[in-house]
Amino acid sequence: MSRRRFLSALPVVTAALALRPASEAPLLPPEIQTVLGPVAARDLGLTLVHEHVLVDFIGAAEVNRDRYRTDEVVRTVLPYLREVKARGVATLVECTPAWLGRDPLLLKRLSEETGLRLVTSTGYYGAADDKFVPAHAYAETADQLAARFIAESRDGIEGTGIRPGFMKLGVDKGTLSAIDRKLIVAAARCHRATGLTIAVHTGDGAAALDILATLAAEGVAAPAYVWVHAQNEKDRAIHVRAAEAGAWVELDGVSEASLAEHVEAVADLVRRGHLGRLLVSQDAGWYHVGEPGGGRFRGYTLLLDAFVPALRRAGLTDAQVRALLVENPARAFSIGVRGT
Repeated sequence: MSRRRFLSALPVVTAALALRPASEAPLLPPEIQTVLGPVAARDLGLTLVHEHVLVDFIGAAEVNRDRYRTDEVVRTVLPYLREVKARGVATLVECTPAWLGRDPLLLKRLSEETGLRLVTSTGYYGAADDKFVPAHAYAETADQLAARFIAESRDGIEGTGIRPGFMKLGVDKGTLSAIDRKLIVAAARCHRATGLTIAVHTGDGAAALDILATLAAEGVAAPAYVWVHAQNEKDRAIHVRAAEAGAWVELDGVSEASLAEHVEAVADLVRRGHLGRLLVSQDAGWYHVGEPGGGRFRGYTLLLDAFVPALRRAGLTDAQVRALLVENPARAFSIGVRGT
């Protein structure tokens, strides 16, 4: 199939989304919130669900936007975004959380200059031994943290008017720590109020199952949860268990080194009947604040240039590839409450 025919065959199936709006308003077609405003889920197009523009690993106590020059970041990143836009990508979900370098005004500028839709997040990142958790998160209750996330969703981030399109959190391996559990509970309560999807950097399968149980206890169904970095859990049975529960199993981090492993994992889950719960992406990009020139920047095109052809060689059809890159992202990030 030619690229033109492939792109022309990308309509998103929305009839089966089964989402409830976060308010009592009449049911409307599902939407995705981008940094330039909402877009209908059916128009989302070819989507990279887990990428980064800029990250700052200095920690919550020291992170601030004076540590980089926006114009330099724009000059560095623009060619990569334009390159992937030329490949047919319409939307990129930017997964840098608050206190780790999230910059909604930078993303808005890049979106305006490239025509590529960008989606940013709310939520806090408790992985990496809590280095990126702000001090107030320890003192506040889950309800207070949820109120912060809800306010960003409804009023915009930091006075910019730019609203997040999902929640990005992080937890460490194993049973959730006290602070990680508080973050997940806060996210669940935000989801019930806003309908934002909960994407969680999840240390391993044990943490993923604990998250699912915690969300269920809060009245949030598994389809509201994206298990980020699921490829790091090598027990495929836990992937199957999460998919059967209804969670999104995200196999990101696609790279030249991991290509064969990712192809095998996707093909295996498709054979098991779980195509409808799969997401794929690269976790690429990363202008590294504090490194000269932003360090080594990984472009965003490998997924289309190498991974998709490898999936086809492994037996996936064009319709299955379209589901992975168009239909599943639209369903996963549509705003709507998924209640138990």
